[in-house]
Amino acid sequence: MTAPVSWWWVRHGPTHTNSMVGWRDVPADLSDKAALARLSAYLPDHAPIVSSDLSRAVSTADAVMGKHPRLAHQKSLREFNFGDWDGLHWDEVATRDPALSRAFWETPGTHQAPNGESWDQLANRVSGTVEELNAKGLRHIIAVAHFGVILTQIARAGGLTPHAALGHKIDNLSVTRLDWDGRFWSIHCINHLP
Repeated sequence: MTAPVSWWWVRHGPTHTNSMVGWRDVPADLSDKAALARLSAYLPDHAPIVSSDLSRAVSTADAVMGKHPRLAHQKSLREFNFGDWDGLHWDEVATRDPALSRAFWETPGTHQAPNGESWDQLANRVSGTVEELNAKGLRHIIAVAHFGVILTQIARAGGLTPHAALGHKIDNLSVTRLDWDGRFWSIHCINHLP
């Protein structure tokens, strides 16, 4: 049994793209200094901060880091690998792969984007990293990551189906706090905008 830990999941700053963005390295717009200051003030003092290795997450973590110790960037905390869909507009994906794109979002689990990954694959890689960091005995962890990453952990903490988890809104620069008591997960808040 591991010690209790609270995960403060932060979604990276906005990218202003109107297409699917997974592993494509698109920068975040971090011009809203007031929102970043509120976010930084809301996060627990001196908690270590980890991020995905994609620049939009790294730069957001840098912007709120303050006195937080930095953990190594984690490739395992990247967004869904959308494969051939990355960079396409949602309508283009629906036209190209109508049945698969519907199944990917409506019955997520094993359905994979072409040359990409499924919900189950994303959830497994993120959960593996969460378990590794839980074992380090840290009381709080701030993790700057992505929409899909955060949703997989909401599903895990809340015992939700992937489809139910996908119904949650996760705004840019929002905080989702999930607590591990050493045995069970619980949801403290979802999509809180400080």
